[in-house]
Amino acid sequence: MFEGIREDIQTVFSNDPAAKSTVEVILCYPGLHAIWFHKIAHWFWVRGHKLAGRFISHINRFFTGIEIHPGATIGRRFFIDHGMGVVIGETTIVGDDVLLYKGVVLGGTSLENKKRHPTIGNNVVVGTNAIVLGDIEIGENCKIGAGSVVTKPAPPNSTIVGIPGKTLESLRKDKNNNHDLEHGKIPDPITDILTTLILRQEKLEKVVFDDEEDEVKKTSVAYKELRDLKQATIKKIKREDIKK
Repeated sequence: MFEGIREDIQTVFSNDPAAKSTVEVILCYPGLHAIWFHKIAHWFWVRGHKLAGRFISHINRFFTGIEIHPGATIGRRFFIDHGMGVVIGETTIVGDDVLLYKGVVLGGTSLENKKRHPTIGNNVVVGTNAIVLGDIEIGENCKIGAGSVVTKPAPPNSTIVGIPGKTLESLRKDKNNNHDLEHGKIPDPITDILTTLILRQEKLEKVVFDDEEDEVKKTSVAYKELRDLKQATIKKIKREDIKK
């Protein structure tokens, strides 16, 4: 038990450069308190003491602002930073080394009593106010951008952004457990699309303008030839008149 507590405290230091001391972490980190409350609630839940588990999770929500259903399965070195408003549903499965920020929702999309919440792989970062809905799987080493709404599975080592969430090519495959806290610096697919369209338009305009310039040049050449022909004809007529 004490080994687990030490690991949880060390996880805070690994994921938050603002943490200054062990005493501060123990007293002032609601994300850590929420995890410890959940471990107790989950212990009661899996042993059939459903009401006790729910009541402890309710106390957890009251003191931390973080709602974790006692039935949720949480892995090791899990950390919730600035956790106010985080909601984790009953059948959610969270892997090891996962980092969540404020306002994240791991929610369900079914009223049936079955697996209806997401499965989050190892070493995943979920940005502020992101929402992951339904019985979907988010692969290992994924990053979900702030404010995204994810309703479809995501392969490992991918980045998901937007509403609805779009899966982008991996930025970097990181095989260690250190999170890249620059999770705000992720691609914007809308901007990428608009940039592509603008570049394509510029290429088309260049082709059109080049064609127009060619036509102008051809017209100028034809006009010069006609003018030369006219002058040659006039000279010829004058010579014939002189001979007569």
